[in-house]
Amino acid sequence: MKKLLFVLVLIFALVLTACGGAPVEEMPAEEAPAEEAVAEESPAEEAPATEEPVEEMAEPFKVAVIMPSSITDLAFSQSIFDALLSIQEEMGGEEAMEIAYSEGMFKVDDAAAAIRDYAAEGYDLVVAHGSQYGSSLQEIAPDFPETAFAWGTTLETYGEPNISAYDANSHEGGYVNGVLAATVSESGVIGVVGPIEVGDAALYVKGFIAGAESVNPDVDVKVIWTGSFGDTGLGTEAGNTHIAAGADVLTGTAQMVTGAIGLTQEQGLAWFGTQSAQTSVGPDSVVASQVYNWTGPLKEIIAGTQEGDFGGEAYTITLENGGLVMDYNSNYALSDEAKAAADAAVAGIIDGSLVIPVE
Repeated sequence: MKKLLFVLVLIFALVLTACGGAPVEEMPAEEAPAEEAVAEESPAEEAPATEEPVEEMAEPFKVAVIMPSSITDLAFSQSIFDALLSIQEEMGGEEAMEIAYSEGMFKVDDAAAAIRDYAAEGYDLVVAHGSQYGSSLQEIAPDFPETAFAWGTTLETYGEPNISAYDANSHEGGYVNGVLAATVSESGVIGVVGPIEVGDAALYVKGFIAGAESVNPDVDVKVIWTGSFGDTGLGTEAGNTHIAAGADVLTGTAQMVTGAIGLTQEQGLAWFGTQSAQTSVGPDSVVASQVYNWTGPLKEIIAGTQEGDFGGEAYTITLENGGLVMDYNSNYALSDEAKAAADAAVAGIIDGSLVIPVE
């Protein structure tokens, strides 16, 4: 019995040892995956809104022109003003080019004051459109070395670096008009209404006479110099004198000729014009006009001024360079013979085969 009890105790002890043996190694608890710390981004401070720079408009090119007569005189003054308007449109309108003008500046002292005022006001180019303004420019230009000045009709710059000059070979269109006038005239008497025997006016008359005599060596071309560029009454008086002497064709130059043109319209005579197209005054009497197109010289002067070259050059408009244009009245029944003679004269002048005697 004791033996059996001993065995039982021994078995019980072995069981206890087996149950409480080596401690069970605990598996390390899996760490919960660390939550990624989400960096709490503070809202970015918005940069203060910056206004886009306003693009400054370029200053317009500023031109002032001083003229002895009206911008609608159908002659000398209108020719320069029309050219400036054409350039203004080509450049982009008034925002690109500003034009100021003083018209009716017959008195040189008044013109000189206007020239100086425009220069003092900062105009880029001041155009003194009249050969009587030369002495004023010569005095004023040195006081404004960064202002460009231009004047005509002349080739004189006085050696000043900021004076440009422009002229017209008016004898070229004068010659063509003379050819036509001698062809059209039935009486063989032609009257010329001239202002003062200077500049492009004198040159036109010389060319006209040469052209008429090339067609009819016996033609009687009578010339009256009125002594005025702008007195239309004197122009009318000269026209009446020519008509009384048997002239059936008239021509003339300068702004005072509108009265004489009216006479040819009223009396069924023929008129030949210069400087501007004059058909509107004599829709039935104006045969042709030599038109001054000053855009070429003016564009070159403006371009030079914009580049800092203020002058010192002289320019001449001609039939060849397009500065002189023959404008024919489509309402006037010009014969094929007369038109062919005019075309031949133009071609000869341009290619140099026709030299006009104007000395």
